[in-house]
Amino acid sequence: MSLAAGTRFGPYEIHSAIGAGGMGEVYRARDTRLDRDVAVKVLPAIASADPERLRRFEQEARAAAALNHPNILALYDIGTHEGCPYLVSELLEGGTLRSSIGSGMAVRKAIDCAIQMARGLAAAHEKGIVHRDLKPDNVFVTSAGHVKILDFGLAKLIEAAPAEWTRQISETAVTQAGPGTEPGMVLGTMGYMAPEQLRGQPADHRADLFAFGAVLYEMLSGQRAFAAGSAADTIGSILDRAPAELPIAERKIPPGLARIVERCLEKNPVARFQTASDLAFALEALSGSTTSSEAVSAGARGGARVARPAWLVAGASFAAALLVAVPATLYLQPAAPEPLVTRLDIVTPPTTDPFSFALSPDGRQLVFVATGEKGPQLWLRPLDQATAQPLVGTEGANYPFWAPDNRAVGFFADGRLKRLDLSGGAPQVLASASGGRGGTWNADGVIVFAPSTAGGLMRVSASGGTPTAVTALGSGQESHRWPQFLPDGRRVLFFAAQGQVQTRGVFLASLDGGEPVRVLMTETAASAVSGHLLRVSQGVLVAQPFDPDQTSVAGEPLPVAQAVGADSVLSWGAFSVSNDVLAYRAGSSASRRQLVWIDRTGKIVGALGPSDIDGLTTPLLAPDGQRVAVGRITEGNVDVWLMDVSRGVASRFTFDESVDVTPVWSPDGSHVVFRSSRNGVFDLFEKQASGAGEERPLLTTSQSKSPLDWSRDGRVLLYANQDDKTGTDLWALPLTGDRKPFAVVQTTFDEMQGQFSPDGRWLAYASNESGRFEVYVRPFPDAGGKWQISTGGGTQPRWGRNGQELLYVAPDARLMAASIRVVQGAIDAGTPVALFPTRLATGSNILAAGFNSSAQYAVSPDGRFLMNVSAEDAVMSPITIVLNWTAGLKK
Repeated sequence: MSLAAGTRFGPYEIHSAIGAGGMGEVYRARDTRLDRDVAVKVLPAIASADPERLRRFEQEARAAAALNHPNILALYDIGTHEGCPYLVSELLEGGTLRSSIGSGMAVRKAIDCAIQMARGLAAAHEKGIVHRDLKPDNVFVTSAGHVKILDFGLAKLIEAAPAEWTRQISETAVTQAGPGTEPGMVLGTMGYMAPEQLRGQPADHRADLFAFGAVLYEMLSGQRAFAAGSAADTIGSILDRAPAELPIAERKIPPGLARIVERCLEKNPVARFQTASDLAFALEALSGSTTSSEAVSAGARGGARVARPAWLVAGASFAAALLVAVPATLYLQPAAPEPLVTRLDIVTPPTTDPFSFALSPDGRQLVFVATGEKGPQLWLRPLDQATAQPLVGTEGANYPFWAPDNRAVGFFADGRLKRLDLSGGAPQVLASASGGRGGTWNADGVIVFAPSTAGGLMRVSASGGTPTAVTALGSGQESHRWPQFLPDGRRVLFFAAQGQVQTRGVFLASLDGGEPVRVLMTETAASAVSGHLLRVSQGVLVAQPFDPDQTSVAGEPLPVAQAVGADSVLSWGAFSVSNDVLAYRAGSSASRRQLVWIDRTGKIVGALGPSDIDGLTTPLLAPDGQRVAVGRITEGNVDVWLMDVSRGVASRFTFDESVDVTPVWSPDGSHVVFRSSRNGVFDLFEKQASGAGEERPLLTTSQSKSPLDWSRDGRVLLYANQDDKTGTDLWALPLTGDRKPFAVVQTTFDEMQGQFSPDGRWLAYASNESGRFEVYVRPFPDAGGKWQISTGGGTQPRWGRNGQELLYVAPDARLMAASIRVVQGAIDAGTPVALFPTRLATGSNILAAGFNSSAQYAVSPDGRFLMNVSAEDAVMSPITIVLNWTAGLKK
């Protein structure tokens, strides 16, 4: 219908026709009630033929009217006139985006318009309103440069509309759609429909983002993204083909902007931006300056420029902007502004391993360790998605690292180095690694890794094979760990940890051989990226200029992030970096721990000592339960300390500058045996528990060793022995007679954490012979059978005081108990029962402590458990993602 000038309905008086509006006629009118000019759109009478459809339209229109955003056309009123529905909105001066596109818009103007469009979509989507028909004809650009999205809420009226009305709308839309269309196009806007819409599948707000991409493509190129000779060809193009490449060079389109368009036009909604807020942020980061609409507002306020704070964008799925927001404003203005430093917190499931996470080389994915239904395992979080998923087959994993092509992950689990291809399949075992301390992977398929806490670096093919040495320990060194390939794929940065103070620090080695060169004397490992070395120093993540060719650092360390977690036992900070993307986890120190008393129900019934002891590890009660021997760190030095249970007072027991740790009590409590690296490898030393006298060497060999248990009759000391060929084995040292050590359990698998039964006849231990660590019991000293006690994985066995129960920690970090009976010389074990979840300092993955690992809990004579637990703040803090972190160094 056409309305003549002067026609009135309600308070609105028609002045003149403006033109067709896609779904009806648009008129300039006067609101006589509020004395203002308005626009009135009158829809076909047939739109009101179905009362239910009209009710739905009114409901949707009211929702759209509730939107109050400067980039959305303000809807004032709805009603009917002579059977025709109408809408009343603000009156705009200017023209549609279609009239502005022509042969393509200036890049600067296109970005400005796109930012405003994205903001309008974001505001609507947050209210649960989807446009469903975004196209250049439904975007208006005012004479002042403001962008207004039109017709929000009207698309629902089109859905399920009768055929006659659909035909009427189609014919109208075709005449307005511009060049390249033909009669028969469904609704005349098929070229902007998302694939899921064309397939008749449920479509959500991401369909608007696809249409946005098609509109932005057209703004930049002057051509339709999906234009074909017929409607059928257009459908095929949208469903199966990508649009022609944008004329990047010809029109000086920033590559980052082209990537934004490509991401919007992904066929799968999951691969697109997940929110319009993400999209707006990506465009704003690309623009790097105030948009023209903001400039107008600033001028109205006296010219003050409003700066965008770094925390402007929030929400877990924002990280899609990391993939596309690259400095490209040199195409747009003479002086490029500094890139925006942006931070986002990613909350992970609970974890007892806050250091095990890594960014992929391209900065698009994050892998981390968290506890799920199967206990600690790897989780994968693409940064353009809002959720993370556990990776099957990675139970018990730690210290992940990436393949250079971003398609596979290396990690340590079950005493082995493994890889997992993200395309599918089970993890592949590459090499033995009883206590891995990091790995790195180059483009030639070589992995360099630290197989244990004691020794040099090894190399192995990414497809598996026999490992060979890369580095050898220097004098006074105890461990080489945390390797990282430099970009040339030949040189490897690593950290020499523990050992003597003067031999620690960051070193550079080469696959081509030669002596490693120390780059920096420091107490924590470092990563090399963007011409800097990053490391944690006293809780601050710092960056120091680094020239790998000169093997030196220069200048003062510059702060990057505050309160970043650090573990002095691991000699590592809780961060990962990939070019301009940084990830870190906050926490004063993830190595701060406390000893707590826990009863059999899992209730904490007391604490022993302060709550923030640094590097507390392997607590062991004296036979009478009155003292505790424990390892701890003081001023960077690892030593054995003794604590009085009744008073909670701790006193230092060893004083050598080397690593002295893993104490074991003699049966009468008069002596303590521990391991020390003072000879270059771990040897066994003994000292009187009173502190009198000097330490004396108990066993010195060329292989590293760690004490495990002392038989109740005082005649045998059980220890773990590290062998290059057989891995970790269980050995015994007789303390009488010829004192010649002998192997107790020695195979090609790893056996560790051995414990004598109270009567000395049985030995409990953990072995990975089945492919994962399980707890076993066998006779001692003679081999006469073997019984598996755990049923779904287990480590850290401890005998109950009466020998009729065996305790261990399951992969999900629960403390388990299995009854033990001896029937006719054989073990009759009961079904393991879960007692309670633990919060042990290493969770269930005690193997993170390496071959010398021992249990992180002890059993008291009265049946309570003394457990070494992690500080809460070091475990639960989120992972912070920082985009353009290097920009902050210039400030």
